[in-house]
Amino acid sequence: MITPDDLVALVRNYNPTCDEALIRRAWDYGARMHDGQTRYSGEPYFTHPVAVASILTEMRLDDATIVTALLHDAIEDTRSTHTEIARMFSPEIAELVDGVTKLTNLQLSSSEAKQAENFRKLLIAMSRDLRVILVKLADRLHNMRTIRSMRPDKQAQKARETMDIFAPLAGRMGMQWMREELEDLAFRVLNPEARNSILRRFITLQRESGDVIARITADIRLELEKAGLDCTVYGRAKKPYSVWRKMQEKDLAFSRLSDIYGFRLIVDDVAQCYQVLGLIHQRWRAVPGRFKDYISQPKSNGYRSIHTTVSGRDGKRVEVQIRTREMHEVAEAGVAAHWAYKDGARTANPFAVDPAKWIATLTERLDSSEDHDEFLEHVKLEMYSDQVFCFTPKGDVIQLPRGATPLDFAYAIHTRIGHATVSAKVDGLRVPLWTRLRNGQSVEIITAEGQRPQASWIELVHTGRAKAAIRRSLREEDRERFVRLGRELTRVAFENLGRRVSDKALDTAARKMGLKGPQDLLARVGSAELSARGVVEQLYPELVAVQTEEIDAARPVVGLEPGQTFRRANCCQPVPGERIVGITYRGKGVVAHAIDCAVLAGLEDQPDRWIDLRWHEGRHPAIHTVALELTISNSTGVLGRVCTLIGEQKANISDLRFLDRKPDYFRIFLEVDVRDAEHLYRILTMLNAENDVAQVIRLRDPTRQP
Repeated sequence: MITPDDLVALVRNYNPTCDEALIRRAWDYGARMHDGQTRYSGEPYFTHPVAVASILTEMRLDDATIVTALLHDAIEDTRSTHTEIARMFSPEIAELVDGVTKLTNLQLSSSEAKQAENFRKLLIAMSRDLRVILVKLADRLHNMRTIRSMRPDKQAQKARETMDIFAPLAGRMGMQWMREELEDLAFRVLNPEARNSILRRFITLQRESGDVIARITADIRLELEKAGLDCTVYGRAKKPYSVWRKMQEKDLAFSRLSDIYGFRLIVDDVAQCYQVLGLIHQRWRAVPGRFKDYISQPKSNGYRSIHTTVSGRDGKRVEVQIRTREMHEVAEAGVAAHWAYKDGARTANPFAVDPAKWIATLTERLDSSEDHDEFLEHVKLEMYSDQVFCFTPKGDVIQLPRGATPLDFAYAIHTRIGHATVSAKVDGLRVPLWTRLRNGQSVEIITAEGQRPQASWIELVHTGRAKAAIRRSLREEDRERFVRLGRELTRVAFENLGRRVSDKALDTAARKMGLKGPQDLLARVGSAELSARGVVEQLYPELVAVQTEEIDAARPVVGLEPGQTFRRANCCQPVPGERIVGITYRGKGVVAHAIDCAVLAGLEDQPDRWIDLRWHEGRHPAIHTVALELTISNSTGVLGRVCTLIGEQKANISDLRFLDRKPDYFRIFLEVDVRDAEHLYRILTMLNAENDVAQVIRLRDPTRQP
């Protein structure tokens, strides 16, 4: 453990006018409060607060933040109180320590509902004073560096929490070095075999090709020296987790990966940034689509730099980042640069953002989310985002996260425009709505009156705002569809008992079931939350006989004469609960057609062949085959989910064939065995509710033999 003198020396390196007495007093107080406590490793507990303070000195933070680090566990783990810290140090430090304590008590890996509420609290704490989260991030970094002393299950929990929350939050705050180290430490716990494999491959690569970084660095310096430019050049191999993530995203083997090396070129002013860029592109071939100018379009956290990827020595791709020294300070410290000290004074860095404004951009629109899942999805997307800047036809700039599509662009302008989008033009060319936008592109949204969001749009958009707006619209549209479906189901259920459904009957049933009214009742029946039979039972319990045995599959209808055979028509495939009529066929007996079957129009002049039939009331066996045509997205696991949904409804798939295969979708033919109309409608409802199912059609073909 470093001594008080060592810590003071670290602070005085960047802030010679620091309050040395305050830091020493906090050290003594913290050591006294934690006396006798130990960590999992057996070390004195106070070594941890000291290590956290040491990490924060690397960011050149103010005295209050350093003291907060020394005391950050005092209120939670000792007899220390908020009042005592305020009296001995300052109200500001007491508030910071209290903020860190509250963050520590948040269970960020708990249930979805609890996690969403705790995320809200985290954002509120950040909005009050961002230094609270800086201390918490340093606390998490030291805990991850020493995680090996914890139980394996606790290691896995902390590593997942770090990967999901703290690492992306550090990246969103512009502290890329901390994000990379947190990811790598978590990766070491969650997938040690993969990490070790990548490290071994790096060693093999270096043995086979020598020190590539040193050679490329020398090449770059030579070009810059020829131009008379004073430039600092840093080169490094990318972190194992960064390499692993790229292998997973692009489904590539390590040997096929490019740009696993990165180089930073630091110059004196902005003009030299572009001069160096020109020299790099003259000497090496630029890789198309891999250029980003964050100097002219900075990220919201203050990050500025030029990124380009070139084919370097031996054809190896390398990423090059070019920035000024002031930009580099912000790139290293991120939002923390706002509090950074240099030579005893707060750094007047023109690129350091105001934390209050940054927090406002992060939390904007998050409170509009209506449910926990939406909020979590939105905030995590915002934390993970890298920015792209696109232009409207009028030249206005729209800021979006990397991976955004024209639909995201439309919803960023206005929800009404997003809902009405039918297509888009990017740089004057019409493109699909799933196109990923790039920096500097001009986007024109084409709308149409009457257009409504589709369920498949959820998978096309990237921003939380667009996803939330689409889901709200789909919920409203689904309710209308469920009401229509529920009305048909209840009509069938009432008519099976010889009754007619009426608004008064539905209103009475709704009141008895404690629902808001007939519309609410019908929506619940249509969405399969309630059964139509249950609604009838509320009004006519004496007429609803509980069937202990299934209807005889050989005689499922009423109206046949003795000896007459019966079967369902192949052309319309009617099921129990639907209105039917019987048609006699020579040698085939009686064939039941749905009352709306197109075949019946050709038999109107043969009334002697028509027989009045109706289905027996009661529980029919699930043997009535219905043909369906599904259009599903060509994604992993979609067909399996479709089959599982049908199986969960206690229905059997008797046939499955692919009708069409495309890169982005499949069209499939299914035959499903159902009991009755209600059973069929419930299956159709479940399939329509699945995001990856674009369309479900019940096939009725009059050309098929009856």
